[in-house]
Amino acid sequence: MFKTVEWKNGCVRLIDQRLLPEEETYLDFTDSDDVARAIKDMVVRGAPAIGVTAAMGATLAGKAIETNDTGEFMAKFEKALETLSASRPTAVNLFWAIERMRKVAKTSLPDGGVDFTKQKLEEEAIKVYEEDLVINKKMGENGAELIEAGDTILTHCNAGALATAGDYGTALGVIKAAHLAGKNIKVIADETRPWLQGARLTAWELMKEKIPVRLITDNMAGHLMKKRLVNKVVVGADRIAANGDVANKIGTYTVAVLAKRHNIPFYVTAPMSTIDFETATGDGIPIEERDPSEVTNIMGGQRIAPEGVEVYNPAFDVTPNDLIAGIITEKGVARAPFKESLAKLR
Repeated sequence: MFKTVEWKNGCVRLIDQRLLPEEETYLDFTDSDDVARAIKDMVVRGAPAIGVTAAMGATLAGKAIETNDTGEFMAKFEKALETLSASRPTAVNLFWAIERMRKVAKTSLPDGGVDFTKQKLEEEAIKVYEEDLVINKKMGENGAELIEAGDTILTHCNAGALATAGDYGTALGVIKAAHLAGKNIKVIADETRPWLQGARLTAWELMKEKIPVRLITDNMAGHLMKKRLVNKVVVGADRIAANGDVANKIGTYTVAVLAKRHNIPFYVTAPMSTIDFETATGDGIPIEERDPSEVTNIMGGQRIAPEGVEVYNPAFDVTPNDLIAGIITEKGVARAPFKESLAKLR
């Protein structure tokens, strides 16, 4: 089985998701700035996976600081955390993990000094990784209860093991758990332009798990729903506001509107760390805008648009909570009114 991210011999090892499904290549990182670039450049993606990777990147940063002065250590550590924070603006797990590592450093330095703190940072990063594996399996089990035998489930982008520490994933964790429970499910995967995570990653993961999957282009979803070929929609999330508005890969909002029109339950699967209780609504979620070449070229290669054309390339959109049937977490399933139900799970 592939590994999305792991701490290996003092390095952060990542599967290069830009090369999948053609190549299963692993990259080792020993520098926190390189880890930040890997997050920005989509070597690793998916909110939980970004969080785990950031925690490990912070550990690399701490271990590289050569001083016994606690004040100097913290100043240099903060600078490295700022670089990691700037890598992707939308996925809240990034900031959650960085804050968790910051707290470890601030707590450990007064008690044990620099060497003690470096060890504590490594232990915390491994803990973040291990916790994510447990959380994903629990989310899968909670979500599988919402899936009926014979369901065909549509998903958008990739919210599987590749988007997390590994093994289950979020939305695909629900699908995997239902499959393992013998519910005889099928999956429809949107290709997910412009990075084609559905085509390259979700289809690849599901085929490895021997879960029946059919790939469609993004603009086919409404047609399949109208023909009653979809029973449920299950997606992941990059940030969830306190009121249940959900930021996820661009195109998710379109799928949610179509699901509502056709009376198809639309579920979001995400760990509690993806819920941003400090952001009241989806209007407050920053939306990353990426390079125009992602739209004008296919995977950085063949150009498909005329030179000089104006491009708008938001990486995410926000789905309002009134389009969502439930938010599946490791602590249970939240339903409307989400402000109250999410707060109870906190």
